[in-house]
Amino acid sequence: MDIRKLFGENVKRIRVAAGLSQAAVAVRMGVDRAYISSIERGGQNATLLSINEIAQALEVRPFDLLAEPDEPVAS
Repeated sequence: MDIRKLFGENVKRIRVAAGLSQAAVAVRMGVDRAYISSIERGGQNATLLSINEIAQALEVRPFDLLAEPDEPVAS
């Protein structure tokens, strides 16, 4: 699987499970909502810093955003 797609799907799944909108995550990160949308679609190549910032905004470990679907995500 394309790592950008996997990352984006994980961001969206975790965001939705947390009851957060793309706009809420964007505010927490200080970025535009369109950036979060692009990440979730796999259209944006995230840097290590942005992976860490997204993880902090979603209150998860960076690893959780890169885990394969069958790997458990820690809360």
